[in-house]
Amino acid sequence: MRERASAWVESPLQMLCAVEAHHAGLLGPATVVVPRAGQRALKATRRELRRMALPPGLELAEPAERLPRRVDAAGDAFSGRVQLRWLTAGPRRLVVVDDGLATIRLLELLAAGPYRPLLRARAQPGLARAALGLAAALRLRASSVTVFTALPVPAELEAAVRRAGADLVRHDFAWLRAQPSGPGPAERTVVLGTALVRNGLVHRDRYLRWLTNLAGEEPLAYYPHRREDPVDVALIRERPGITVHEGGAPAELTLRGLDPGQRVLSLPSTAITSLRVLLGPRGVAVEPVEVPDDWWTSRAAPALRSHLTGVTG
Repeated sequence: MRERASAWVESPLQMLCAVEAHHAGLLGPATVVVPRAGQRALKATRRELRRMALPPGLELAEPAERLPRRVDAAGDAFSGRVQLRWLTAGPRRLVVVDDGLATIRLLELLAAGPYRPLLRARAQPGLARAALGLAAALRLRASSVTVFTALPVPAELEAAVRRAGADLVRHDFAWLRAQPSGPGPAERTVVLGTALVRNGLVHRDRYLRWLTNLAGEEPLAYYPHRREDPVDVALIRERPGITVHEGGAPAELTLRGLDPGQRVLSLPSTAITSLRVLLGPRGVAVEPVEVPDDWWTSRAAPALRSHLTGVTG
């Protein structure tokens, strides 16, 4: 009897996409999804998912500190813990699910050749970490790798990834789209929070001023990003005309009930792509907000700005 597959997830999007990967048949008839312990957003996502009709053969395990003995699927291919598990007890078939912009970074490295270490875009690794990243890249090359994504991938990049021996499988949240949805917020305009401020890429005062001006035109429903600074969220909550909703579960789950005529605004985020897939057929506009030049800090390199715009525009 085939052993059930194990998916290790560290973010709400990863958890949702692991469910979709199982539903799509990429992980076999039985899958256990193991969330990383200590993540409040993962607890909220797991709670919301358990209220739905999960695909047959799928189990949402209790959060754990340790990775499963074998990791068949993961979202963060740049995690040192995941890479080490792949090297020491990895299966021959690996599935990588969406993890935001990191997914595109992974595809670019896979396409670039076998000796490009799997390291984050802005990482400055030491010798040992770089060696682990290189070993992980070679391990992936020796395996059957599938990247399971809802993100738009340029045709040239997709062709290069396939030439490198990896498979690229697109999805459109088929399982989630089939689930019934509850009511959304009453406000016409919904704003998704951002981690760009906390990451030091966008000036806080510019972002808060934009929200204040927007709320002066009409009431807003604000959904904080899971990594948004609580101090910033408290400041936003004090602004007239803004209703701050509890964060945690991903927008793909919490905003499925929006009605035609409502709209979602967001600074560059991969949630724009997924929400367009889910909400577009309902007549809900999902609009990316272009970041003005004077919002960016000196830490936001031109290449990063272009990357954000290209993926989410």
